[in-house]
Amino acid sequence: MIIGLVNQKGGVGKTTLSVNIAHALTMDSFGKKINGEVIKNRVLVVDADPQQSSLKWSTYREAKASFDVISLPSKYLPRDLSSISQNYDFVIIDGPHNVSDLSRACIMASDLVVLPCTPSIYDIWASEDTLKLIQESEPYKHNILPVFLINMKIVNTNIGKDVEEYLAKYKVPVLKSTICRRVTFTESCTRGLTVFEVAPDCKAAQEVIEVTKNILEECGINEEKF
Repeated sequence: MIIGLVNQKGGVGKTTLSVNIAHALTMDSFGKKINGEVIKNRVLVVDADPQQSSLKWSTYREAKASFDVISLPSKYLPRDLSSISQNYDFVIIDGPHNVSDLSRACIMASDLVVLPCTPSIYDIWASEDTLKLIQESEPYKHNILPVFLINMKIVNTNIGKDVEEYLAKYKVPVLKSTICRRVTFTESCTRGLTVFEVAPDCKAAQEVIEVTKNILEECGINEEKF
C-alpha cells in the first residue's frame, strides 16, 4: 500500500505527518496477528521533495527509526517504486511543496493521496491545484483516491469544523480525525524523533493513531484487521 502526502502549499506539515504516520504503522496495534503473534509492518518513507526534509530528519537521529527513509525525488517515481515497494507493507511518500512533474509522479505512484490542509483559506485554495493535478492524472491511472486531512487545527476552536464545511464543495472525503497544533510535534521533529518516542501517551500521539486508522479505512483496511 502506497500512501502519498501531497499538497503544493509548503508548511502544511507533510514531513511531520509522514514520519509520525510511518511510526504508527510499525506499532504492534497495526501489525498482522498470526496465530496469536504480532507481525509488525515493514514501512518505508520516500522523501520525494528536493528539500529532503524527511531525510534530514532521519540524520538527526541517534538510533535507527522503526521504519526506513530514502530520498527519491524523481519523476520516474512510479516505475522506481514498483520494485522497492515489494519489500514493504506500507510506503509513505513525503511529496514536494509545489505542483510539478514530481507532484504528478507522487500521485501516479500512490494508492491513496492525502492532502494535508491547515485551517486556512489560503491552504484550501492552494489545494485546488493539487486536485486539478489528480484529475489530470486519472486518465493514466484509474481510481486515484484523494482525501483531505485537516492538520494543525487550533485546540478548543471550531475553525476545523468550518474548514470541513468549506471543503465539502470539492466532493473529496475529509478524514474524520484531525491533527491539532501541539508543541510535541515541534519538539520531536527538531530532535529527529516522533511523538511516540517523546511522549507515547500524549494527545499528539493519540491523534496520529486515529488519523492512521482513518487512512487505513479509506484504503479499505478495516479496524477489525488491527
